[in-house]
Amino acid sequence: MAKKVELISSSLVSATATAASTSISRLELNPWDLRLLPIVPIQRGLIFHTSHFQSQQHLIQHLKNSLSRALDFFPPLAGRLAATPHDGDTASFFVDCNNAGAEFTHAVAAAVSVSDIVEPSYIPEIVSSLIPISVGVTNYEGISKPLLAVQVTELADGLFIGCAANHAVVDGTSFWHFLNSWSEISRGSELISRSPIFDRCNVAAVDNRLIHIPTLEKNLIAPCQLPQKVFHFSKEKLGQLKAKANSEAGTDKISTLQALMAHLWRSAVSSQTTNDSTTRVILIPIGARARMSSLPDAYFGNASYPAVLFISESDLLQRGLGAAALRINELISRQTDEAATRELAKKVEFHESDGSGAPPPLIMGSSPRHDVYGCDFGWGKPIGVRSGKMQKVEGLVIVFPAAETGGIDVEVCLAEETLHAMECMMR
Repeated sequence: MAKKVELISSSLVSATATAASTSISRLELNPWDLRLLPIVPIQRGLIFHTSHFQSQQHLIQHLKNSLSRALDFFPPLAGRLAATPHDGDTASFFVDCNNAGAEFTHAVAAAVSVSDIVEPSYIPEIVSSLIPISVGVTNYEGISKPLLAVQVTELADGLFIGCAANHAVVDGTSFWHFLNSWSEISRGSELISRSPIFDRCNVAAVDNRLIHIPTLEKNLIAPCQLPQKVFHFSKEKLGQLKAKANSEAGTDKISTLQALMAHLWRSAVSSQTTNDSTTRVILIPIGARARMSSLPDAYFGNASYPAVLFISESDLLQRGLGAAALRINELISRQTDEAATRELAKKVEFHESDGSGAPPPLIMGSSPRHDVYGCDFGWGKPIGVRSGKMQKVEGLVIVFPAAETGGIDVEVCLAEETLHAMECMMR
């Protein structure tokens, strides 16, 4: 039987009427939000391995009802982007919390099993059909499209809950905050354990809000068609990488994640060597919530920025894991409250690729600290997570916690021959 996805129904789910009448009406976008307008939405999917639901139809209605109640606490996700025009083809943007609704789709993939998704090391094409794309190709399209879309797909022996969210409205931390809150309500809770904070007084730089509209009419970072491979690192393997990096660098301050980033970077570059003088680049996401004293942990919206490290190919490959990890550690150590504040204050600008033909940077995304496996909707925690194809660009590395405690899974998007070579180096 062909492995295909059959769409059963699709509808808009709004917050409950009572909550909608008392919720916030408008949410300003901060400069970190605005910089993501031309980029693609966040796409994630949770995989559940169980077929013990009392009634599939009851389950779908239950998830719709609990989603509606979750939106009570996250009204921006039921709204739409809005723009106020200004002179000179510019506009300022905000979220109109108008309760227009999030999209909810019910689908069936009767011939697709959980193992078809989680066992292949290369993410199968079917996954792209399990995560909705109705939030638009770019975040800018949120003016006319939902800011959140959910697709619940019945599998032969489980369930796949795919979510797409407008990245100009949420970052990874806010995205998983919402999913964990929705799962709490699905389990029967009337309230959520951690309420989002929508206050923008600490991050809304008014002089940065005017955006040049023509720049937003095309996607500046088009998704690529390269394969995506999943690499798994056990707690034991990660411990070995950390110990090796610290030993080589003569220090004890290199973290597990820093050692892993250095290992992935060196493996990718070694698998696609050009010449010793080539400059290699890694972009590392820096979370501002942990650095800015004025920014609460439950802040809703984007609160991160990329830190960039440049190393010559010869230094990266010849000086060892410890040297690369130490450079990463030093870069991250410089990201203080003051550094984050300076990044926030920068003018919002959009840049197309220069087409120079230089090797693509390694772009780190997501975090192993996100509570992926706390998303228990009432039938147990997920057994895996995958990201959507629309979000992939060459060189992107998406980091997730592994299902077992202490492990880390990474999805890497690079040329197939590079991935094959990296696989040999990872053994």
